[in-house]
Amino acid sequence: MTQDEVLHSWKEGAEKNLAIGKEMIASGHFDWALFFGQLSLEKLLKGLVTKKTNEAPPFINDLGKLAAVAGVPLTAEQTNDFAEITTFHIAARYDDIKRELYLKATAEYAKLYFFKIKEYASWLIKQY
Repeated sequence: MTQDEVLHSWKEGAEKNLAIGKEMIASGHFDWALFFGQLSLEKLLKGLVTKKTNEAPPFINDLGKLAAVAGVPLTAEQTNDFAEITTFHIAARYDDIKRELYLKATAEYAKLYFFKIKEYASWLIKQY
């Protein structure tokens, strides 16, 4: 694959995950909305890592670390948000932590963070 094809693949996957997250918000599956939102940002950042380094991104899920590898500077607020959003990925994979996310992901909390995820996704796409 060419680099453009790889970038397109990361971006397309991210957009699909964001769309699934929107569907999950609408259907009241707030924990899954947050999971797919995190995955969307992770894919966008991995695409930016590829673009900036000409190498495959590392096998990590930490949004802050991926942003650092991609050379994407974050404000303190973005760093805090990325740390919180990163927990949505881990939590969805392990049953004991998954329940914690389920309990935390109230409609208000999920809608707040999904709004932030959409804003961050738009910001990251502009960097492609």
